[in-house]
Amino acid sequence: MRITLERSLDAPSAPVYQQIATQIRREIETERLRFGTRLPPIRDLAQQLGVNRDTVAQAYEQLVEAGVVESTVGRGTFVASPRRGADLAQPMLSPLTERLLAFERTRPRFGSGQDAVSMHTLVPDPALYPADSFRKALNRVLVEGGADLLLYGGPQGSPRLRALLAERLGRAELHADADEIVLCHGASQGIALALRLFSEAGDAVALEDPTYNNALGAVLGLGLRPAPVPMRDAGLDLLALEQTLARPDVKALYTIPTFHNPMGTTTSLAHRRALLEIAERFGKPVIEDGYEMDLRFAGRALPPLAGLDTSGRVVHLFSFSKSLFPGARVGALTARGRCVEALLALKRATDLSDAMPLQAALAEFLVSGDYDRHLQRMRKVLRARCEALLEALEQEMPEGTRWTHPEGGYQVWVTLPAALDTSELLADAVAANVLFAPGSQFHHDGRASRCLRLTFAMADEAALRCGVVRLARVVRRRLKDADGGVAEVHV
Repeated sequence: MRITLERSLDAPSAPVYQQIATQIRREIETERLRFGTRLPPIRDLAQQLGVNRDTVAQAYEQLVEAGVVESTVGRGTFVASPRRGADLAQPMLSPLTERLLAFERTRPRFGSGQDAVSMHTLVPDPALYPADSFRKALNRVLVEGGADLLLYGGPQGSPRLRALLAERLGRAELHADADEIVLCHGASQGIALALRLFSEAGDAVALEDPTYNNALGAVLGLGLRPAPVPMRDAGLDLLALEQTLARPDVKALYTIPTFHNPMGTTTSLAHRRALLEIAERFGKPVIEDGYEMDLRFAGRALPPLAGLDTSGRVVHLFSFSKSLFPGARVGALTARGRCVEALLALKRATDLSDAMPLQAALAEFLVSGDYDRHLQRMRKVLRARCEALLEALEQEMPEGTRWTHPEGGYQVWVTLPAALDTSELLADAVAANVLFAPGSQFHHDGRASRCLRLTFAMADEAALRCGVVRLARVVRRRLKDADGGVAEVHV
């Protein structure tokens, strides 16, 4: 069989493991590889293609999951019988679910040793969780609330917590009443609810490119189509945004103006006003994700889009998952007018009630002042970690490498100096016990990217410096041989 690998960053291309899997599958579907044919061992194919063994292993794993090959320890990997899927008598999944499964399979695998430096995740460091004080808050509300807290609650969520959030959001220049806030199960449900508010299967939604990969998953899972708008250093490309929102099939814009994921950047006040003017001119609603808004540790706070909006077209999303801990599973959507009524209808159709004990405990945690004390500690820790990461990048990374300078949150966006596919680089990094998120997973089409996201959520200053040293070593090795090519593989 003939496998051709495309690693150019000038044109979109799939990650290399996907290219390998796709071409092998095509050979099987056209019967050039017949039932029972043994595929080359992972080591041999990796050597012939000039890629890491983990890349070939990931391609084979994808083919096994698709049911087109079978792998047996000690024997190898063989083309499966065409009747294998039918013999299993599995129910037929919808095309939408199959596309979502394919998207999930593109997520990187991060298996590594115990001393690996984790710079790939946005999960806050468990060592910083205020578990003891939160437990006390939960105990107090359970004693005071009794069995009433264990009943179903209303779809809008705890009135006390909504009132407290309205007060906090007002201090951040987003003025809203408690009745204009709808609580939800974290940012994930909030994104899905907001998307459903304005669009239905077949519609398009404008998204930043790159953007939060779980937002891409939500778009795909709802049967929507991404309408990507390029990100620049200053934020969304406003000219491209104007052209995109002019399209009648584009129903809304999803954006992260503060501590962008994955880039870590924050847009200016002028950019925010210009974005709102474009959205208003074309009559398109805006979904603003403010998931890290409480984690500013540098610079001057800016009003969110929803605070600047005078037309009621911005739906704002807040979450405790990054500022406190993800197990809280509490987020909040702020909206105006009929959007609030519609969100409540969507909530009723989605679930009967939120977790009322957790919402009551969060309200108690806010009233006690423990949340603000926790934030004060978090901001100090994150500032120190961010400074350590930026200093290490300056000292260790090859000349020509660029990165962003966040004012809050957890993430830095790194652009390497040559046409390296960071999805391919990841395998070497895992072997070197340093983990990052490759840029391809933040693009709607999964195309090759020379960028990567580093986070300082889990690793302390010493670990971050060690991780950058390892990463720089891996990058320098790859820079010596960044060319792709064509290989003939015989089976």
